[in-house]
Amino acid sequence: MKILEVFGVRVEMPGNQPIVLLREVDGDRYLPIWVGTAEAAAIAFAQQGIQASRPLTHDLITLILNVLDHSLEKLVISELKDGVFHAELVLNGGISISARPSDGIALALKVSAPIFCEEGILDNAGIEIEETVDSEEQVERFSEFLENITPEDFS
Repeated sequence: MKILEVFGVRVEMPGNQPIVLLREVDGDRYLPIWVGTAEAAAIAFAQQGIQASRPLTHDLITLILNVLDHSLEKLVISELKDGVFHAELVLNGGISISARPSDGIALALKVSAPIFCEEGILDNAGIEIEETVDSEEQVERFSEFLENITPEDFS
């Protein structure tokens, strides 16, 4: 398994479809996952440390886990089946719960849990960005876009 970090959330044009982009920590591969608008907003909120005025679903799950004396140890993106990513929330005590990757990513960001991905998924769906001038510029432009994105962009 490989550890990933959230590189950012953006909206793919022209379809206006949100994408969360995960980056391999010790490599050059990126994993794009198309997500819903609400999930993209939740991920962006969690990544930026924004607290909603009312608890979002991921806030509620965090509260429930705390009340039940459980914690999220890690998120594992475990399968890619028919073009759909699947994930597992791994809680303390060896409890594993099936989840959509988008929900799991938002929750992992909220509680600072690591995100892992099966190597085969990165082999099949990962995108390598070589260390060239063009790709560095592309990553830099994407990073600039992410720095200026706001939750209102997902309205």
